[in-house]
Amino acid sequence: MVHQRKVALAGSAQLELVSGVVQLRPEDAMLDAMLRGWRAQQKSRGLKDDTIDPRERLIRRFLDFTNEYPWRWTPAHLDEWSASLTSERHLAPSTVRSYQGIVRLFTELLIDARYGWVPACEEAFGTFPVAICHEWNTLPHLQDYEGDPEARPFTREELQLFLDYADDQVERAVRAKRNGALAAYRDATLFKVIYGWVVDFGRNPQARQFGRYGTLNVRYGKAKKGQPPRRRNVLSVMDWAVEAVADYVENVRPRFGFPDHTALWITERGGRLQPGSINDRFEAYRDALGLTKELTPHSLRHSYVTHLTEDGVDRRFIQQQVGHECDSSLAIYTHVSDDFMNTSLHKALAPAFAGA
Repeated sequence: MVHQRKVALAGSAQLELVSGVVQLRPEDAMLDAMLRGWRAQQKSRGLKDDTIDPRERLIRRFLDFTNEYPWRWTPAHLDEWSASLTSERHLAPSTVRSYQGIVRLFTELLIDARYGWVPACEEAFGTFPVAICHEWNTLPHLQDYEGDPEARPFTREELQLFLDYADDQVERAVRAKRNGALAAYRDATLFKVIYGWVVDFGRNPQARQFGRYGTLNVRYGKAKKGQPPRRRNVLSVMDWAVEAVADYVENVRPRFGFPDHTALWITERGGRLQPGSINDRFEAYRDALGLTKELTPHSLRHSYVTHLTEDGVDRRFIQQQVGHECDSSLAIYTHVSDDFMNTSLHKALAPAFAGA
């Protein structure tokens, strides 16, 4: 009979506790071992330090709040902490739920029999960790939309007004024969790209009419927590945006010079255009038009989702376009009623969407 040796899991008490060593402060030593074990367990799942570190800081804040070690935590501690996050710190429900989720992850490791923390604590302190996060004391995800109610997309009229104004600034600069015409043209096109694709372009065999601009490859797309950015393709659906990019690439970008520079959006000195400069230009145009200050460059992304939804484009297609894993998260970007959920435009554009 062959006996298989049982291998301890990353994050287990067996790997983190040093046997036979008398600790001067056994409680602190146990806590440190637990946190090391949790880090090891997350590392084994491929999570990165920039995800793990904030989680550990949150657990330490929870420790400070309760003034108790994890093997003495109770659901009441979570109740009091959650109440303080809401009533004293005025955190959004989505933030509180996220914090509760982190505490849940940590405590689930401690009570999981495979990791051995329960018997280790019982042997050392005569008590052990228990589950403290339950349905009755954590916030459920009851609503699809939990974003800032002030945040909103452009209306179609506002968007047209904004893009027209951006184009007008190019013509004014050209007529006045002043510097800045190239930069104004660059930024007018950039705003259309932010709206139209949400910088690498490629062909889409199902939408040959867009030529080399049938798709945009996003190099640093939305990533899962702890994972590196994911590349993804965004299909072109707006012919006027494709025309604007083609004109910029063929007729305007070369006038900046620096042909060896890999960036599409550069400054007149050959540097890569920075987000702050884009935001400054956006705010200048927005304020000149007297539009609400709640509109930001990110509102163009909201507008893209909202307008496609209003036009009846399939939500699954939009979800893939903006890189969301679940359909409900689209609600953060959508500000339309269910009355708009029809499929007329989706059917009209079906050839372009094939294979999406």
